[in-house]
Amino acid sequence: MNMQVSAGVQPPPPPTSIEDMQIPVVMMRDILLKTMFRKNLDMVSELAEAICLPRAVTQELVDMARTQRLLEATGTLNATSGGEMGYQLTDAGKSRALDALSQSEYFGAMPVPLAVYREQVKRQSIRNIQITREQLTNAMGHLILPESLLDHLGPAVSAGRSVLMYGPPGNGKSSISNGIRDAMGDKIYVPRAIEYSGQVITVYDPIVHSKAEVEVDDPNSLRRKRTFDTRYVRCERPTVITGGELSLSMLDLVYNPTARTYQAPLQLKSTGGIFIVDDLGRQAEPPQALVNRWIVPLEESKDILALQSGEKFEVPFDTLVIFSTNFHPNKIFDKAALRRIFYKIKIDGPCQSDFLKIFAMVARKKGIPLDEEALIHLIKEKYPTIDNVYANYQPIFLIDQMIAICEFEGIPYQMSPDLIDRAWDNMFVREEEIIH
Repeated sequence: MNMQVSAGVQPPPPPTSIEDMQIPVVMMRDILLKTMFRKNLDMVSELAEAICLPRAVTQELVDMARTQRLLEATGTLNATSGGEMGYQLTDAGKSRALDALSQSEYFGAMPVPLAVYREQVKRQSIRNIQITREQLTNAMGHLILPESLLDHLGPAVSAGRSVLMYGPPGNGKSSISNGIRDAMGDKIYVPRAIEYSGQVITVYDPIVHSKAEVEVDDPNSLRRKRTFDTRYVRCERPTVITGGELSLSMLDLVYNPTARTYQAPLQLKSTGGIFIVDDLGRQAEPPQALVNRWIVPLEESKDILALQSGEKFEVPFDTLVIFSTNFHPNKIFDKAALRRIFYKIKIDGPCQSDFLKIFAMVARKKGIPLDEEALIHLIKEKYPTIDNVYANYQPIFLIDQMIAICEFEGIPYQMSPDLIDRAWDNMFVREEEIIH
């Protein structure tokens, strides 16, 4: 296995010339003109920042547009920016910018060609991560979990394949999924946009991606920090969480007919990170149909997307998919689908001793003193009425209820058999016929 080195993920190198870019030259030139037109920029330094390219490459594009008489030098040196030459669009340049905007509204950051992006996906693959037991335990520190659960989870996460977590509701499947995300401490590079077949697909999404602090290059430092291609944003490994709202159409490219650009689907935005399908079985589409959609990506590490024209193309699929359900897997999947999910992990309710540990931990956190008589009443009188089935959500629920009652009654935080009874009544609904 390719181990993650301590230096972290290798950053994408910045392009050094127009040839290095591997994007159609006309497309690059048009994005430059559209950006100048829309943002009213006139200096190469500002333009370089806006289109996310090194200054030398931006200057090459400006010089090319000048030879085509689409740009001209203004003849004035800007005193505030170190005597930099200003440029403006010629009449032909303005008309070319408007023509290009009518074909696609996209301007700003130059897209990364799909082939170049594939190389970066390999450099920061989720399968390069090796998570240790210590990292996983630390990330799950707020949860009391049986040791055997970590025995199963650790290899599943390190393999970076697919995991199905199943079991009764209220036992922390969602919290465990979030803990897995927290265990992955490194950063990756997410492209602002990618290019395929002359089409722009925006990928970076501030709702999904958490931008990481970028180390500032100190000009006084002897060792300059390595720079990277700023067409990418340095981010935490992404986590996409979907629940009952997930539909098959959310896994397709989203076309914006006004801007004439595409937006990456959720699974492409989660590349290098985690995609959590919570509450599987609660979606409008049957679980079998949803899992069938993932079969090729899970097995072949590539996904197939389609443009408006109907043209299909492959994109990398490098995501740890976590399915979480309250149903038994045999009830919602056929054997072929189950075979394709690499790890099936049952998340059960706690045993009595773990339940009491969780109860004591929550009580301590919430500042409510434990009471032996109340606990004996809970264990001996209440739980037998539900066949002694414990769940991880119950301690928080019961303690929050007792706190609310104490606050209402104006008494110090406390627990007693009577308060346990009142809290218990809110946890379950009595089976009875409502007469209309």
